Amino acid sequence: MQLFRSMLPNEPVTLRSRLGFIGLGYLGSRIARRLATAGFPMVVYDLDRAKAAELAALGAEVAEHPGKLAGEVDVVLSSLPDDQAVQAVYLGTGNVLGGARPSTRIIELSTISLEASRQLHRAARQFDISALDVPVSGSTRSAEAGSLTLFGGGDREVFEAAKAIFSAIAKQWFYMGPSGSGVAMKLVVNALLGIGMQAIAEAVALGSRLDLPRDLLFDTLAKTAVIAPAHLGKLATAAKHDYSPQFPVRLMRKDFGLVLAAAVQFGLRMPATEAAAAINASEAESGVEEDFSAVIRRMERSAELENVMS
Repeated sequence: MQLFRSMLPNEPVTLRSRLGFIGLGYLGSRIARRLATAGFPMVVYDLDRAKAAELAALGAEVAEHPGKLAGEVDVVLSSLPDDQAVQAVYLGTGNVLGGARPSTRIIELSTISLEASRQLHRAARQFDISALDVPVSGSTRSAEAGSLTLFGGGDREVFEAAKAIFSAIAKQWFYMGPSGSGVAMKLVVNALLGIGMQAIAEAVALGSRLDLPRDLLFDTLAKTAVIAPAHLGKLATAAKHDYSPQFPVRLMRKDFGLVLAAAVQFGLRMPATEAAAAINASEAESGVEEDFSAVIRRMERSAELENVMS
């Protein structure tokens, strides 16, 4: 049986630190690949063993179970779709907290609710494990390029000690405060992301009704100051009618739900968010795995239909 030295409290993560990665979806697979390529020894797990096999080709070990992975690494990272998946991995059948050694660190990269994030922090503390919520902002292309943005919540010294990990996957990272603060900032950012996409979709539909040539409309709009960098790539792919998923519409619907649930909790009205969420949800109901920018196509088709009927 191989023995591993436990990391000391606040000991900096280095390329000798053994990382475990759970959840190899759109972002997770690319983040894990960046870490493996950077030289970290890796153990990976995903329900889809084919995804894990892709990382094995880069030298990563493939774990049979999340709890087994947790007992063999210094740092556990996870990129999972929702609250239920995170709870199952750490507190349920995945048994990551039960399988990890004391002083193991958790870096949870998912966009989940504040309560689920804080629940994980509280549970980890009972096992003498440090947990950070560090949700990521950026597309699959950003993940491939190592240019993500990270928002951190939890113990600041633990966050600062993870710099070697962050520098391999991100261009910038921000410590936001105690547990849940990283998730809170991500919800703020994704509220703007979703509203902004709906605004672009409506502006494009307006341009269509004003008889602006589509190619010229998209090209010119992309060169104006009103298009945020996060939306620029989406506009370019939408111009080519390409809605292949980088950030799937179903995940944007989930994030809209988290934003609006937090707003209700604090008695905050968010009418623009509510309207954008409704259009996003309608698009997600198709069940087709497409990017959340598909609302552009939806609004264009709506404009075309209204033009025919008028």
